[in-house]
Amino acid sequence: MQLACVVIAGVALLGGSRLLPEILRISDEKSLRYTDVSVEGAPPIVAIGTAIGALRGLIVDYLWIKTNIMKEKGLFFEAMADAALITKLQPRFGDVWGFHGHNMTYNISVMTDTPQERWEWVRAGFNLIRDEGLRYNPNDLILHKELAFMMAHKLDGVADDAHLYYKREFAREWQLLLGVPPLSFADRIQWIATIKDAPHTIDELEVREPGVKQLLEELRSNLAGFDARFQFRLDKDFLMNLGRWEAVQSSRYAKLLGLEATFKRNDPVYLALDTVLSKPESREALAKFLPFLRRKVLLESLNMDPALMWQYTRDFGPFDWRHPQSHAFYWSHKGTTTAAKRSEAPDDIYKVLNNDRVNIQAMQALARTGLMGYDVFSSDNPSRLNDPRWIKAIDRYFGDLYRKHYGTRGGGGDTFCDFYQNYMTQAVRELYRFGDMEGAQEILVKLDNLFGRGGLVPNNKYEAPLEVFVRNTTYGEYGLAPDVARSDVYAALQRGFREGLLLDRPKVLEEALKFARDLTDYFQSSQIADFVNKFGERRMAALIGDLRTSIRDVFANVLVDPSQPLMDRLTIYNRAGEAERRMVYDLVRGPMEVEYSLDPVSQMVPFAQVLPEPPGMEEHRLAVAAEEARRREAEETSRRSKAESR
Repeated sequence: MQLACVVIAGVALLGGSRLLPEILRISDEKSLRYTDVSVEGAPPIVAIGTAIGALRGLIVDYLWIKTNIMKEKGLFFEAMADAALITKLQPRFGDVWGFHGHNMTYNISVMTDTPQERWEWVRAGFNLIRDEGLRYNPNDLILHKELAFMMAHKLDGVADDAHLYYKREFAREWQLLLGVPPLSFADRIQWIATIKDAPHTIDELEVREPGVKQLLEELRSNLAGFDARFQFRLDKDFLMNLGRWEAVQSSRYAKLLGLEATFKRNDPVYLALDTVLSKPESREALAKFLPFLRRKVLLESLNMDPALMWQYTRDFGPFDWRHPQSHAFYWSHKGTTTAAKRSEAPDDIYKVLNNDRVNIQAMQALARTGLMGYDVFSSDNPSRLNDPRWIKAIDRYFGDLYRKHYGTRGGGGDTFCDFYQNYMTQAVRELYRFGDMEGAQEILVKLDNLFGRGGLVPNNKYEAPLEVFVRNTTYGEYGLAPDVARSDVYAALQRGFREGLLLDRPKVLEEALKFARDLTDYFQSSQIADFVNKFGERRMAALIGDLRTSIRDVFANVLVDPSQPLMDRLTIYNRAGEAERRMVYDLVRGPMEVEYSLDPVSQMVPFAQVLPEPPGMEEHRLAVAAEEARRREAEETSRRSKAESR
């Protein structure tokens, strides 16, 4: 009997070994697992988990139930410990990676006391999902969406009190890693292509670029005497140090503060790098070495593929990787493409639909704030201006999404139609104010063909001439919500000052002033503002004062807005006309001087030099005082007249 059992066991083992390759081939082909290759990405502890056998499933189930109970009780640190154990025992369990990362990013982070501590937890949360969870579960669509949501909501949103700190730190890290991207779209595509096409190995690079070998030998020699963590290694820390050295060479803050000399005196690692890199013959070799190291770090440390980054830039728009929404798009779109085979079932298609919503919402956010500027040595927030290049990218992408989800249950295609119609209606106004009449007209015609006279229920909403459409679209809201008029005037002027002056686009400011003037005139003369209450006041008209007052208030607000970089605001002030500067000088001088005194630059450059008093201020002050006296006298006369009439 025992001999028969041994024979049967041997036959079964032999048969199983013959069937296993075919089983693995089919599971790979049909995407029945969370990786494309059966042995890919498993950590060493999986061997221990495998040895446990069926008991591992029971342990994971117990820990997962316990983790959720502790989360419900608010015991987030305890839940994190068990979640970490689950990820080791069952690294293919995508939900627990998402739970673990979300717990750190949202629950534990808000229990800390400082922005720095909070940022460490937030970053640890999305790093865990990106660097570990998605390596073990590269085909998990929900995990991709979870990471994309964190980037879009936690980093780029405003719900967290520390969101400005997150934006600064995220921009700083990615600027040190990849440098400052070029402004032009074509140059940006080529910039990321240089990283994508860099040699795959250091040996290949040294053969292709002989100067690199000499550069690396000198760097290795100069760093040999330092602590182990500062030794020459082809890793993220070394790239960050190189990025810091490069940033010093171009940073205006570094020049104003004399940081290069300070680093040379006080930072031996910086001095060791500078001794080599400052040589003229090293610059060309460094330019060849950096794309290689950036490619290596992206793939090995950050789990991001430069080939995909280039492809997305080429096919969609000018991504700036210092912006969290660029990463939100990357991860959501990568999830949709890599997990497509796993989500073809009708019950799973909603996952793809939600992911695609994140994609186009990220593009919308980049259209509104994607034009970035940042100095890594400043304490300012990154400047984030509208980037209208994304409007046409969204226009193209909408067609792809609509065709893709035309038959998706739950009105999938209609979801994107609603988004497109609402966003593109605003885009017509935006391009019109930018002065791109041709682009605005092109979108207006398309809206008419899709949702107007060519729509399912034909209507004439989009048949008006461009200027009339912009006016009607804007003004049509004021009867129902008059406060929108003030918001529109302020928004147009704010954008005009920020983009027209900061980016030296006079047409933008000119269009903003014209829009504000036309809207002010319309509002003040319409029936909306004509109502006089029992106290003799035009209550609704007060929503928008005269244009001069609006310009003064908005310009002053732009200059004292701490969410924008101080250097940018000083640039805006100094590029404005004398009349505008006179309007706001006395209003902004106090708060800006206090803010400037906290900036290290104030030790080098006096405040009067960066915010000079405009000529004619004394005459302006006298005129303002006289105007105020006349207003008071008119009010007093009116009061006496009413008293006498009683």
